[in-house]
Formats: sequence, structure tokens, C-alpha cells
Amino acid sequence: MRQSTQTSTPAKKPTIYEVAALAGVSHQTVSRYLRGNGGLRPDTSERVEAAIGQLNYRPNLIARSMRTRRTGRLALLVPSTTGLPLRLISAVVAGAHDAGYAVDLIGREGAAGTAGAGADHWQDVADSGEFEGVLTLGSGPHTPQATGTTAVVAVAHYDDEMRTRGALADGAVCGQIVRALADLGHRHFLHVSGPAEYASARNRQQVFLQTTAELGLSATVVAGDWKGRSGYDAVMGLPRDTPVTAVVAGNDHSGLGAMRAAVERGWRVPRDLSVFGWDDHDCGRFSTPPLSTVANDVERQGREAVQRLVALIRGEEPPAPDPRSVHTFLPRESIGPAPVKRPRLRPAPG
Repeated sequence: MRQSTQTSTPAKKPTIYEVAALAGVSHQTVSRYLRGNGGLRPDTSERVEAAIGQLNYRPNLIARSMRTRRTGRLALLVPSTTGLPLRLISAVVAGAHDAGYAVDLIGREGAAGTAGAGADHWQDVADSGEFEGVLTLGSGPHTPQATGTTAVVAVAHYDDEMRTRGALADGAVCGQIVRALADLGHRHFLHVSGPAEYASARNRQQVFLQTTAELGLSATVVAGDWKGRSGYDAVMGLPRDTPVTAVVAGNDHSGLGAMRAAVERGWRVPRDLSVFGWDDHDCGRFSTPPLSTVANDVERQGREAVQRLVALIRGEEPPAPDPRSVHTFLPRESIGPAPVKRPRLRPAPG
């Protein structure tokens, strides 16, 4: 007795015409919606979007690319795949997705079959024809531009070693930190700086020294390296009779190291020593006490960069940049009034 077998045929994929019929519009209207050209009434866009979701319609990107020279892809070009600013990258990907684009993350050595070395790597990626737009975190054009059919926007907040510069490296809030601590009665300050090769570290130190000088405050600077150990060693290195009552750390890690050293040497934070960090890491939010810090809105930078790039691709006017600082001053329980009298530091071990 012969046993018959049946092979199931894959379900037929919905077409743009079926989407149009379900939404009650023409297929040209659906095409306009998919290209993101705008000009559709909100209720029309809502009907098309609902029909696409109901039918689980997916456009044929290859066919669309051949017809329109549109690939639906953006390149996010980074000079190094180590030390990536993940919060910014997540914001870029989310913003691109909302605008209807996929994002390829490309390291300097890995784009479009090019050798890709050197500061003009973005040009090679743009010329490959694989992407409608290129967003570069390292070297790039000083102003947004279109290279052939490819739009290019540089996020001028990182150098080719992934060190912050531009708005992210602005040290102005360090002056606000010093003034807030001075208002609490502090007169003797210690700054644990970041590495000198970082513009952000240099700018914060410069503003720290300028502000303490303007206010007639005592200021000491100890070179650090962004690590908790540098803050720890800086406080451990203070003499037993030090007048320092406030530490302005280069980042949260060194700030937490300073807090740990203070406790080991017999001081309570903030009763005997106030400590301020920078970066708003989770480790500082949940420390005891929670570390005062500065938050950096890198997500806003990512969203704005994508908006500029998409506007350039579509020939539209880009939105005006947000004039507000990307930094937010966040005082927490690690700072308090300068102590009138406090116990002398215990001698450092060893």
C-alpha cells in the first residue's frame, strides 16, 4: 500500500496592492508611505500602517533598491569597535528604525569591501552605493553633505580613538559643581582629573582651576585615569591634617574610589567630606550614599544626528539643534555643608 506525502507550500507573501486594497488607498500612496516622503494625511498614514501590520507586509528591499536606488540602509561608522558609546548607538538605531531605515555598524576596517584605513574612510563607505546615508562618530565632514546619492553627517563628539570632544567634552558644569560646594561652605578642594589626552578631562580641570581661582578657594589637582583606584589613591594620599573638605572627581568611578578611601581613613561622606562625580553611572546611583554627578544626554545627540541625516537624504530642512547643554547637574546625598570640625584622617595603611 502506497503512502502519499504532502508538501506544504509556503504562504504567499502579501503584495503592496493587497495593502492598498485593505487600506482603501492606491498602491502609489502605500509606496509614498514606505518611502517616508511625507505629505499624507494622518488618517491615511494610520490606515496604511494598520494594513501593513495586519497583513505582516514586508517590502522587497532589493527590488525597491533597483528601481529607486534606495537601499533603506544607513551606515554607522566607528573608528574602533572597543569602548563604543552604546547608549548613543542605541538611540541612533531607534531613531533610524522609526524613520524606516536599518543600520549597519561598521568598523574602520570593515566596510563595503574597501581597505578603509585612514581618516577618509567615511568617503569610501559613502561611495560604495550600499547606503543612503552615513553617520560617522570619528573623522568626517565638518558640515552635513551629500556625496553622490549618499548623505553624510559627522557626530563631532568623538575623535578617532573614541575620546569625547565637542559638546560632550564641555567642562562648564564643573564650574557649577565648584560654586554649589562653595555655597555649602567648602573652601579647600581636591580635583581628581581624567587622563590629559582626553579633551573632556582637560576642559573640566581648566574650569575647575578657573572657578576656584575666581572664588578665592584653595585647589589641588591630582592626575587620574578614570578608574576607581585613582580617586582612592588621591584621598589615601592626603596628609592627616589636610584642610580638603570637597572632592571633585573626573568621573563616577574615581568619585566612588574617593568615597571608599575616606571611609577607610575615618571620614563619613558627606559629614566630613563631600564628593562629586561625573557620568551618572548606575554604580553611583546605588552607592551609599548615592553619588552626586553630572548626567550626559548622549541619547539626544544620537536622535539629532539621525534627524539631520534623514532630512538630508530626503531633501528636507533639518530640525534646529537643541541649544541646551547635554550635561545635567545632579546633586545627591554625597555632598553636604562643609564640616566645622571633623576627625583627622587616619594614617594611610602601610
